Amino acid sequence: MPRTIDVVLTADAVVPARLPGASALVIDVLRASTSIITALGNGADAVVPVETVDDARARRSGLGPTALLAGERNSDPPEGFDFGNSPREFTAERVRGRTIVLTTSNGTRALLAARPAAAVAVAAFINAGAAAAWARGRRGDIVLICSGSLGALSLEDQACAGWLTEVLAVAEPDAKLTDVAREARGVARTYGKDLDRLGRDSRHARQLVAKGHGDDVGVCLSLDTSVVVPTLARGVDKLVWGSQ
Repeated sequence: MPRTIDVVLTADAVVPARLPGASALVIDVLRASTSIITALGNGADAVVPVETVDDARARRSGLGPTALLAGERNSDPPEGFDFGNSPREFTAERVRGRTIVLTTSNGTRALLAARPAAAVAVAAFINAGAAAAWARGRRGDIVLICSGSLGALSLEDQACAGWLTEVLAVAEPDAKLTDVAREARGVARTYGKDLDRLGRDSRHARQLVAKGHGDDVGVCLSLDTSVVVPTLARGVDKLVWGSQ
């Protein structure tokens, strides 16, 4: 039986009862997904997603002195955190062999909401090809979960979900696309590979530029620069890559 490809536009719109048996790709292009992919690609042992700043501090305390705190509220790092949410911060020199506890306004909420799925991985533009291949290699329906922005649609997340939908649909022409997936694919087709224009049209990208994070936008709106596909390890709520 052909499988279904669905898109959920915000973390708040996730319906847990629809996830069992499906594989979920969680998308927060600006910037949590990109930062997680970068951190694990640069040798971090794991990234632990949590919902609140207090949760992050408590979880780090339980993991010991080598664990690191990362995250943002209103695009800036909370007081006392080791990192913000910039992918450029997660260099090999700073993260290799370390566990990172991460809390963000949208991305980590979406990851936690996706836990009922049979398998959960992280996608962004920088690993789109590898993430699509991961999804194709699994059985069952595919749900592309956009993090959005505090309950509102994020154009860059929708476009990334649409890009993934296009790749998956080409590989599996019998797959059934939901109406939301078709709409996202239409958005992706509007931009094609012109991610610079997407950055100009994205409200969140413009906000990051205004706050001095413009270099992050360029990193995040780059296509297929990584083959890392972080996956959520069962029972421990941590994201890992490969044999870690």
